[in-house]
Amino acid sequence: MKKILKYLDLAEKAVCGGGFVLLVLLVFMSAILRFLRISMSWNIDLAMLLLAWTSFLGADIAWRSGQLIGIDILTRHLPPIIQKILSLIIYIIIFFLTCIICVYGARLVWVERLRTYQSIPIPYSVVTLSLVVATFSMALSTIGKIKKVIFSFKEEKSVEVSE
Repeated sequence: MKKILKYLDLAEKAVCGGGFVLLVLLVFMSAILRFLRISMSWNIDLAMLLLAWTSFLGADIAWRSGQLIGIDILTRHLPPIIQKILSLIIYIIIFFLTCIICVYGARLVWVERLRTYQSIPIPYSVVTLSLVVATFSMALSTIGKIKKVIFSFKEEKSVEVSE
């Protein structure tokens, strides 16, 4: 299972990185072509699609690696056991929120399946699918964080017993 998650993580990073590079190139190319008075409206639509995918996948990568901003000004002065309990509660809330977003995002994917971009024949549901994929992956990452906190409770108790 860990190998599968490792390969999914690598694939997610590759898609996110490649999408970001392509996004920058499309916007840059669009600006140059607009300066030359050549209109390519599909560039902007494709750039918006790539922006959605790279931002949502990037948020998941940041969440998994612990790179998101956290505010711990109140909790860092609490005892470690209280910090762990609060972390567990917050992770459980995040897990349920990502599940809710994933379910309603899947419904939105179904609703948007017939609506397409004006300049390219790609349905809007491809953009909305980025939200579903990212929140599903975030839910899996949150399960891992919850397991880590729960195991830290068990390790702490076994250390206390042996002392």
